[in-house]
Amino acid sequence: MSDDEAPKNPAPLVQGRYQGPAHAAPYPLSRMTPAFDLLDVAAEIQRADTMLATVTGGKLEVIAEQIRNLQDKARTLLEAARRDAELHRIKCSFEKRMGGVYHLYREEDGAEWFSLIAPGEWLTPQTHTFLGSYRLEMDMSFSRIDGAAP
Repeated sequence: MSDDEAPKNPAPLVQGRYQGPAHAAPYPLSRMTPAFDLLDVAAEIQRADTMLATVTGGKLEVIAEQIRNLQDKARTLLEAARRDAELHRIKCSFEKRMGGVYHLYREEDGAEWFSLIAPGEWLTPQTHTFLGSYRLEMDMSFSRIDGAAP
Protein backbone atom coordinates (compact mmCIF):
# COMPACT_ATOMS: atom_id res chain seq x y z
CA MET A 1 0.00 0.00 0.00
CA SER A 2 1.50 3.36 -0.99
CA ASP A 3 1.29 6.58 0.96
CA ASP A 4 -1.43 7.82 -1.40
CA GLU A 5 -3.59 4.75 -0.63
CA ALA A 6 -3.20 4.91 3.16
CA PRO A 7 -6.52 5.59 4.92
CA LYS A 8 -6.82 9.04 6.39
CA ASN A 9 -7.85 9.32 10.04
CA PRO A 10 -10.94 11.59 10.08
CA ALA A 11 -10.69 12.15 13.83
CA PRO A 12 -7.07 12.74 14.83
CA LEU A 13 -6.28 13.37 18.48
CA VAL A 14 -3.74 16.05 19.21
CA GLN A 15 -2.54 16.25 22.81
CA GLY A 16 -5.73 14.55 24.03
CA ARG A 17 -8.10 16.91 22.18
CA TYR A 18 -10.34 15.91 19.30
CA GLN A 19 -9.44 17.73 16.06
CA GLY A 20 -11.89 16.16 13.55
CA PRO A 21 -15.27 17.29 12.20
CA ALA A 22 -17.83 18.31 14.81
CA HIS A 23 -20.50 15.85 13.60
CA ALA A 24 -18.20 12.89 14.40
CA ALA A 25 -16.94 14.12 17.78
CA PRO A 26 -17.21 11.76 20.76
CA TYR A 27 -18.41 14.69 22.90
CA PRO A 28 -20.18 18.02 22.25
CA LEU A 29 -17.95 20.66 20.68
CA SER A 30 -20.43 23.52 20.40
CA ARG A 31 -20.93 26.08 23.13
CA MET A 32 -24.66 25.83 22.39
CA THR A 33 -24.95 22.25 23.67
CA PRO A 34 -26.13 21.88 27.25
CA ALA A 35 -23.48 21.34 29.86
CA PHE A 36 -23.44 18.05 31.70
CA ASP A 37 -23.59 18.48 35.44
CA LEU A 38 -22.23 15.69 37.62
CA LEU A 39 -25.46 15.73 39.66
CA ASP A 40 -27.52 15.21 36.48
CA VAL A 41 -25.40 12.23 35.53
CA ALA A 42 -25.74 10.76 39.03
CA ALA A 43 -29.52 11.28 38.95
CA GLU A 44 -29.72 9.52 35.56
CA ILE A 45 -27.71 6.60 36.91
CA GLN A 46 -30.00 6.43 39.95
CA ARG A 47 -33.11 6.39 37.72
CA ALA A 48 -31.61 3.62 35.60
CA ASP A 49 -30.72 1.58 38.69
CA THR A 50 -34.25 2.01 40.08
CA MET A 51 -35.86 0.99 36.77
CA LEU A 52 -33.58 -2.03 36.40
CA ALA A 53 -34.31 -3.14 39.96
CA THR A 54 -38.07 -2.82 39.39
CA VAL A 55 -38.02 -4.69 36.08
CA THR A 56 -35.72 -7.41 37.41
CA GLY A 57 -37.82 -7.79 40.56
CA GLY A 58 -40.97 -8.15 38.47
CA LYS A 59 -39.40 -10.79 36.25
CA LEU A 60 -38.12 -12.70 39.27
CA GLU A 61 -41.60 -12.60 40.82
CA VAL A 62 -43.07 -14.15 37.65
CA ILE A 63 -40.42 -16.89 37.75
CA ALA A 64 -41.11 -17.51 41.46
CA GLU A 65 -44.84 -17.90 40.73
CA GLN A 66 -44.06 -20.35 37.93
CA ILE A 67 -41.86 -22.35 40.32
CA ARG A 68 -44.66 -22.48 42.90
CA ASN A 69 -47.11 -23.69 40.22
CA LEU A 70 -44.66 -26.37 39.09
CA GLN A 71 -44.15 -27.48 42.70
CA ASP A 72 -47.92 -27.78 43.16
CA LYS A 73 -48.22 -29.84 39.98
CA ALA A 74 -45.32 -32.06 41.04
CA ARG A 75 -46.90 -32.55 44.49
CA THR A 76 -50.24 -33.51 42.89
CA LEU A 77 -48.51 -35.90 40.50
CA LEU A 78 -46.57 -37.58 43.32
CA GLU A 79 -49.70 -37.94 45.46
CA ALA A 80 -51.57 -39.56 42.55
CA ALA A 81 -48.64 -41.92 41.90
CA ARG A 82 -48.56 -42.89 45.60
CA ARG A 83 -52.32 -43.51 45.61
CA ASP A 84 -52.09 -45.60 42.41
CA ALA A 85 -49.24 -47.66 43.86
CA GLU A 86 -51.31 -48.31 47.00
CA LEU A 87 -54.32 -49.35 44.91
CA HIS A 88 -52.18 -51.79 42.91
CA ARG A 89 -51.13 -53.47 46.19
CA ILE A 90 -54.69 -54.02 47.43
CA LYS A 91 -55.86 -57.64 47.53
CA CYS A 92 -57.44 -58.73 44.28
CA SER A 93 -58.46 -62.30 43.38
CA PHE A 94 -58.65 -61.71 39.62
CA GLU A 95 -56.44 -60.26 36.88
CA LYS A 96 -56.95 -56.53 36.45
CA ARG A 97 -57.21 -55.39 32.84
CA MET A 98 -56.79 -51.90 31.43
CA GLY A 99 -60.15 -50.20 31.00
CA GLY A 100 -61.78 -52.44 33.61
CA VAL A 101 -63.87 -51.05 36.47
CA TYR A 102 -63.10 -52.32 39.96
CA HIS A 103 -64.94 -51.69 43.21
CA LEU A 104 -63.01 -51.20 46.43
CA TYR A 105 -64.38 -52.54 49.72
CA ARG A 106 -63.20 -52.68 53.34
CA GLU A 107 -63.96 -55.53 55.73
CA GLU A 108 -64.79 -54.94 59.38
CA ASP A 109 -61.24 -55.96 60.33
CA GLY A 110 -59.82 -53.17 58.08
CA ALA A 111 -58.67 -55.37 55.18
CA GLU A 112 -59.32 -53.80 51.78
CA TRP A 113 -60.00 -55.67 48.52
CA PHE A 114 -61.14 -55.13 44.95
CA SER A 115 -64.24 -56.78 43.51
CA LEU A 116 -65.88 -56.90 40.11
CA ILE A 117 -69.27 -56.70 41.83
CA ALA A 118 -70.69 -53.18 42.21
CA PRO A 119 -72.38 -52.15 45.48
CA GLY A 120 -75.90 -52.49 44.05
CA GLU A 121 -75.26 -55.95 42.57
CA TRP A 122 -74.88 -57.92 45.82
CA LEU A 123 -77.72 -60.43 46.28
CA THR A 124 -77.29 -60.78 50.04
CA PRO A 125 -76.67 -58.15 52.72
CA GLN A 126 -72.95 -57.54 53.15
CA THR A 127 -70.88 -56.51 56.16
CA HIS A 128 -68.18 -54.78 54.14
CA THR A 129 -68.02 -51.03 53.40
CA PHE A 130 -67.91 -49.70 49.85
CA LEU A 131 -64.96 -47.27 49.40
CA GLY A 132 -65.17 -46.38 45.70
CA SER A 133 -65.12 -47.52 42.09
CA TYR A 134 -62.01 -47.16 39.94
CA ARG A 135 -61.15 -47.64 36.28
CA LEU A 136 -57.67 -48.92 35.43
CA GLU A 137 -56.28 -46.61 32.73
CA MET A 138 -53.87 -47.44 29.90
CA ASP A 139 -50.96 -45.89 31.84
CA MET A 140 -51.74 -48.21 34.81
CA SER A 141 -53.16 -45.33 36.88
CA PHE A 142 -56.59 -45.48 38.52
CA SER A 143 -59.37 -42.98 37.90
CA ARG A 144 -62.13 -42.62 40.47
CA ILE A 145 -65.41 -43.01 38.57
CA ASP A 146 -68.11 -42.98 41.26
CA GLY A 147 -68.01 -39.18 41.59
CA ALA A 148 -66.35 -39.10 45.00
CA ALA A 149 -62.94 -37.56 45.69
CA PRO A 150 -60.01 -39.92 45.00
